[in-house]
Amino acid sequence: MGHASRPAATQAKGTIVPRVLVVDDDPMVCVAIEVCLQRQGFEVTVADGGEAGMRALESESADFDVMLIDVFMPHMRGFESIRMFHERMPDIPIIAMSGYAFANTERAPDFLRMTIELGATCCLRKPFTPNALLTTVNECLTKPMQSARHSN
Repeated sequence: MGHASRPAATQAKGTIVPRVLVVDDDPMVCVAIEVCLQRQGFEVTVADGGEAGMRALESESADFDVMLIDVFMPHMRGFESIRMFHERMPDIPIIAMSGYAFANTERAPDFLRMTIELGATCCLRKPFTPNALLTTVNECLTKPMQSARHSN
């Protein structure tokens, strides 16, 4: 793979366009993220699950700057996806997303924090605002692979 040395962001009319891969089984979440990011000038690729996300990641034209991955999906679970995506492309920041709620939050495991151990750079708890999404994506783009961060 000869593109490891070049930046993933593509050039469009003299400006850099960051490329984002969104992996989520909920089409409404995908559309909301896609519209929000495209309005801010991002190039967005949507995958409807972990397997589709892996195919997008491995395609010839895939050069992503950041990935947003849902933690709970059918078939390939988000935990598995995060681990596999991180192993395949360790230099691409991963934002783990989840809306999973617990009745007893004091004793329940924090699944988003667990994703950090598997390679996620930071986390977003659903539902999140467009501002929280943009802030988290931009932080991953400007400070890739530094300390992990948790965003509510």
